[in-house]
Amino acid sequence: MADKVQLEIVTPTKLLVTEEADMVVVPGGDGDFGVLPGHAPLLSSVRPGVIDIHENGAVKTRYFIAGGFAEVDPEKCVILADEAMTLADIDQAAAQSRLEAAQQALESAGDDDTARNNAVAEIARAEAMLAAATDTAAA
Repeated sequence: MADKVQLEIVTPTKLLVTEEADMVVVPGGDGDFGVLPGHAPLLSSVRPGVIDIHENGAVKTRYFIAGGFAEVDPEKCVILADEAMTLADIDQAAAQSRLEAAQQALESAGDDDTARNNAVAEIARAEAMLAAATDTAAA
């Protein structure tokens, strides 16, 4: 069994990350889960939040992910992300504007269930992005 897990974070436009880690913590749809070498195969939705990459007992790198899916096997963790970026790349003002636009979309959605669902999902992404940006500013 390998002593590292290979992580890949892929967005629709690029391969953002490909690196080895001691452990990866992913914001799964049903709660955070850790991926260690030798992990059992798993498919999971990923909610908006932060992926932590651990090395030598500490968080080495953090990435914001706006949602997607994770595929895990004993050697690898692949995140297929709707949107992803390093925490340092988050523009707090743009994230706040994104939240306000999503809240406005929710208010104007009326009885359109699709528009309401899309607005609620966008609010969750924007709030998670703002939380990640605030987390970075505090660190």
